[in-house]
Amino acid sequence: MDRSIHLFPGQGDFSVTALAACLARDDVLRRAAAEVFAAVDEGAAGREVPVLSSWLLGDAPPSGRELARAATGTPQLALYGASLSAHTALTIRFGAPSAVLGVSFGEIAALTAAGVWSVADGAAVACDLAHILATCPGGLTLLACDESTAVALIAAEDTAGTAVACVNDDTETVVSGPLSELLRVEERARRTGTAATRLRLPFSSHHPALGAQAEQFARVVRERLGAPPRRPVYSAVAGRAYEPRDDLGARLADCLVRPARLPAVLHRLTDDGFTTFREAGTGSALSRSARRILPADRATVPAPPAG
Repeated sequence: MDRSIHLFPGQGDFSVTALAACLARDDVLRRAAAEVFAAVDEGAAGREVPVLSSWLLGDAPPSGRELARAATGTPQLALYGASLSAHTALTIRFGAPSAVLGVSFGEIAALTAAGVWSVADGAAVACDLAHILATCPGGLTLLACDESTAVALIAAEDTAGTAVACVNDDTETVVSGPLSELLRVEERARRTGTAATRLRLPFSSHHPALGAQAEQFARVVRERLGAPPRRPVYSAVAGRAYEPRDDLGARLADCLVRPARLPAVLHRLTDDGFTTFREAGTGSALSRSARRILPADRATVPAPPAG
């Protein structure tokens, strides 16, 4: 029996251009987005962010730069809404997934899709996290290498404050740390023939020094917790499905201080019997990594809307 799962991406692969292109050619996605972003606007009311249902979905959507320059929380709400719109469109076309997987920031949308929050309440959580992230100094760099190579690149004494943040597959690892250290890591990587790309995110994450921010976010989540999930919710940080005994505040806060490892959780999912992996977003990074990681005879990874 086919068991499908929706994959909710983090912040490193969100493109306003891709969202606009998908909306222009997909009536189902466009109708889903209109409903989702109306609820996002409700959840963000009073927070000084733009009305995204008209800005993002209108005739003249913002550029990525304009979105990044908008009020704190705007890019995060755009990604959150885009992910839930894609999830809704996929559900209309193929039926509800058996489970969901959240990767980093994508855990908020994944939990919302599982019924823990309404779309509006999840938007409020996403906006709260955005304000916390704004206090996280440093940045994130994507290295074109596996985790062991990334660990070697950051092992020097002058980059001791840099940590592995996300392992996408055996060709991509993200590291997190102070900006001055990331420059050294990037220079060292290029000298050894490893491509290094600074992510366009003005904060660090998945870093052990962010304990205070993690505690703050845990309190936010606990104050807003709603219903138990209606379907299993897997986490790339926890490496497993959440269980009833889990403190979801603490587990979501782990995304600020612990690494996300996609290969481990994807292999766990195939071991748990999942066979079809659909990306709930308008990017393609998760689908691309899933194809690299999972054997073709055990998993089907359809092309995402962005192709």
